Amino acid sequence: MPLRIIFCGTPVFAVPTLLHLAAQPDFQVASVVAQPDRPRGRGQQTSSPPVKDAALEAGIAVYQPEKIRAASTLDYFRKLAPDVVVIVAYGRIIPPALLEVPRLGWINLHASLLPKYRGAAPVHWAIANGETRSGLTTMRIDAGLDTGPMLLKREIDIGPDETALELTARLAEAGAPLMAETLRRLERRDISSQTQDDSEATLAPPLKKEDGRIDWNSRAPEIYNRIRAFQPWPGTFTTFRGKQCHLWGQPVALAHNKGPGAIVTQGRDIIAACGDGTSLRLAFVQLAGRKRVSAQEFSSGARLSPGDAFGRE
Repeated sequence: MPLRIIFCGTPVFAVPTLLHLAAQPDFQVASVVAQPDRPRGRGQQTSSPPVKDAALEAGIAVYQPEKIRAASTLDYFRKLAPDVVVIVAYGRIIPPALLEVPRLGWINLHASLLPKYRGAAPVHWAIANGETRSGLTTMRIDAGLDTGPMLLKREIDIGPDETALELTARLAEAGAPLMAETLRRLERRDISSQTQDDSEATLAPPLKKEDGRIDWNSRAPEIYNRIRAFQPWPGTFTTFRGKQCHLWGQPVALAHNKGPGAIVTQGRDIIAACGDGTSLRLAFVQLAGRKRVSAQEFSSGARLSPGDAFGRE
């Protein structure tokens, strides 16, 4: 008999695992549980989560409870009687009553090497903090936030210029076979769990708008890590002549004695002075209410003059 699965997930990150499990002859994805359709984007038009779209295209039933703690949700799970529930970036804390339904438990795919980077944004914070490796962990869900017993891990190097979007896509693809292996070994009872060491834990909280504000006292490589980490949202931003602007750029080996945020032109290069005498060569600039332009176009349009700086009101 195929292993009967309920799959809980919401964003694009969860789609590769869903489709991989659905394609395996020894698994049966009985239902997909996703968060409700919600308004998104500038137009606030209602759109469905990517996992729902993928499930419907694959012919899998979809259930979208407004409240995961509702009695009707518990009834739905009990009626389907899954052997296991797979949860990948669903975005809700699961109540104890639901955790007791499947005989093999709830198995989560988390995009970090636990116990590091527990929380909603592990990929973003790993890159922002300058980590050179990340990975995936399958784990049993318990009542805490990513605190359950660990099952399998897979390490993945972070490229020096890799963005959060790029790393997330790679982790999503690598996580699909890792989850399948975890489920098969659980069914065969040849997998052991490992308790997390809470003393080694770090947190990866949800991103806030203010996380993207550039601190020009930071060194250029640290600012670059945040540029890579916080795309597409909240981005990395500062102010120029009192107006907000988003910046993209890379560190460059150019020493200076300018104050943090000072703008320096070097030939065709536009350089922003950072902490410890480090420099960030700008690639693109987007002033509030305008389109993104190259650093050279920004320089010409702004008519930069000595004394111009970012981050000064």
